[in-house]
Amino acid sequence: MKKIVLALCLFLVLTPLLADERQPLLIPGKTALYQRVLSVPEARLADQPGDAQGVEVTPFSAFYVYERRQQNGREWLLLGTDRHGSLSGWMAARDSIAWNQGLTVEFKDPAGHDRVLMYKDEAALKALAKSGADADYDQLYRQAVQGQLPEDSPVIAIQPAGHIDIRKDFYLVPILDFQDTWLGSEQARMLKIASVPLENPEPQPAAAADDEYTAGLVFVIDASLSMDEYIERTREAVMKIYDQLGDAGQLGKVNFGLVAFRDNARAVPGLDYTAKTWVTLEEGRNPGAFLEKVGQLSAARVSSRDFREDAYAGLQQAISGMNWQGHDARYIVLITDAGAREGNDPLSTTGLSTEDVRQLAQDNGIAIFVLHLKTPATMADHQAAEAQYQELSDFPGIGSLYYGVLTGDVAEFGTVLDSLAGQISAQVAQGVNRPEPDSPVVKNNPRLAELQGKVEKLGYALRMQYLRQHKGGRLPRVFDAWMLDHDIREPARQVVNVRVLLTRDQLSDLHDVLQQVLRTAEEGLLSPQTFLDELKSLAATISRNPEELGRTTATTAGEGNSLVDMGFIGDYIEGLPYTGEVMSLSLDDWQSWPVRRQVDFLRRLEDKIAYYRALHDNTDLWISLDKGPVSGDSVFPLPLDMLP
Repeated sequence: MKKIVLALCLFLVLTPLLADERQPLLIPGKTALYQRVLSVPEARLADQPGDAQGVEVTPFSAFYVYERRQQNGREWLLLGTDRHGSLSGWMAARDSIAWNQGLTVEFKDPAGHDRVLMYKDEAALKALAKSGADADYDQLYRQAVQGQLPEDSPVIAIQPAGHIDIRKDFYLVPILDFQDTWLGSEQARMLKIASVPLENPEPQPAAAADDEYTAGLVFVIDASLSMDEYIERTREAVMKIYDQLGDAGQLGKVNFGLVAFRDNARAVPGLDYTAKTWVTLEEGRNPGAFLEKVGQLSAARVSSRDFREDAYAGLQQAISGMNWQGHDARYIVLITDAGAREGNDPLSTTGLSTEDVRQLAQDNGIAIFVLHLKTPATMADHQAAEAQYQELSDFPGIGSLYYGVLTGDVAEFGTVLDSLAGQISAQVAQGVNRPEPDSPVVKNNPRLAELQGKVEKLGYALRMQYLRQHKGGRLPRVFDAWMLDHDIREPARQVVNVRVLLTRDQLSDLHDVLQQVLRTAEEGLLSPQTFLDELKSLAATISRNPEELGRTTATTAGEGNSLVDMGFIGDYIEGLPYTGEVMSLSLDDWQSWPVRRQVDFLRRLEDKIAYYRALHDNTDLWISLDKGPVSGDSVFPLPLDMLP
């Protein structure tokens, strides 16, 4: 029987041996994509090529390649932890895995579908894709789940039963190759992942006590005109929870924060602020501090410009401006009677779309609930706002965490808020009263019962994730295998996400280039030929001075029929298993589009640019592979569908 396990990436902090102005080797044919490798078990770093001694390296440490040299018939690599000349030593090439494009697998939560099987070779996986989920597959799957794979099995591993969130606990399953294939009528990909069997797994981490599990719950509340009664009812709900936590001796297990938002204060100065943090999660540990500060909050005394508010400014403040460290479960409750200004709204202060905000929250491991007050005054916007907030609050594997309060009824709002806050607190803190799911109030309100069911599932998922992290739950380690990115039983279901590790500098370059393309396109909307001429001129400028707008291949600057051909898209994106809307745009198509379609395209581009800006500025999300401070070489596992 084989013990196969999926590897978390542990990175070794190495003291640089040398520091000079040298640059890593470029991948042939590229101008800004450097050669990189990952170390395998028992790899060592030596002072000189050919030296058998050296410092052992943690498996899957990532390095840049600065030099390749032959020594006694064997190739050696001079490696560094960054691209600025911080050299670490020499490693035998056979002890490394080439990993140039920075692609990695993120396994989705396996709840509700088969865990991913990993095959020894490409041929076995192709046979599976062709035959589908037959009796042979069923037998292999059972053997893998039971840990009883025979020696001659084509399957060498299975995805772990639990889910580990790559945004909270960064791990690497490097992708070395990929091929398109078909599962019935659905297109899928076969992925070759790096693998190394570890015979002696490291000791298990010490078990953590359940009472260390904590939650942060931040209310993001609309503080525009006529919201006073909802602000007061929120204060009352939190006061009830504090009392229950205090009675149970569980104060500090659930900490509350509060952010208030209005509309663009630059457009209506009488609003005083667009978004403001009234209570931080640290301050919210103390009931007295929370209630005192919330007591100072009141609704605006002047009207906004229209029926929409800048809700996403409040959410961005709560997501990126709040210190969430130390909180294992993270929740935001958005309370508003108005739709949110999308990023393309002239009065939006964030430039973020609904998709951008949802992605930013998920990047930070935060679930967003929305309590939408459907007051008569905003009736004309109810349908559009509901669709917007359903999308915003969609949590992977759970569904939409949205509740619409009909007529904005304060009593119903209070009941739902008490239930939501109480249920979250009860899941975290021992001894806190849990709202009864079969109470008369809930029985007579099927929408509240449905929301409670989702809160229950969400709380369970977050707690299981915590227990796996802190009670010895460990990922199996798997190396050198082939896998499918879609479910063999349900081919339309994607079971893994492919992410690309972009550095902070690369994301900044991408933002700047696309910003320039956007400006050029906006200026040329009324004159397509002017736009094309300006675009070619801009491409030529990048070719002459790539540092000005971010390095690209620019091999055909001023030529070609797409942004990629003209050299706008960095070579760290070219060749990925993804073709985005911007990357694949034909300039002939652009010329044939009506102005309205061009404007819609530019709005979507603007949304991506705003997301890149927000992600770049959120330093808590960036991972330094050398364990140093966040820098331009720090990385983030960006979902492929967030590329341009």
